[in-house]
Amino acid sequence: MLFKKIIIYSLLKKSFFMSNSFEKLKALVAETEADATAFYTKNNKAAGTRLRKALQDIKVLAQEGRNEVTELKNKEK
Repeated sequence: MLFKKIIIYSLLKKSFFMSNSFEKLKALVAETEADATAFYTKNNKAAGTRLRKALQDIKVLAQEGRNEVTELKNKEK
């Protein structure tokens, strides 16, 4: 029971310190993996369309993350 509480605490602590855009980015990449596999291995064109959209969303989230990091870095000065 104590081990389970320690794991939950460490997961909560980890996600508390990570940015919201980074968490969204990780989730989106994980969700996109199935479409990438379907497109590249099965030549599924609909999956390719979904993949392109997801990659665009990843690009936007990555830029938000960069801006967030720059803002936090500049606050510390």
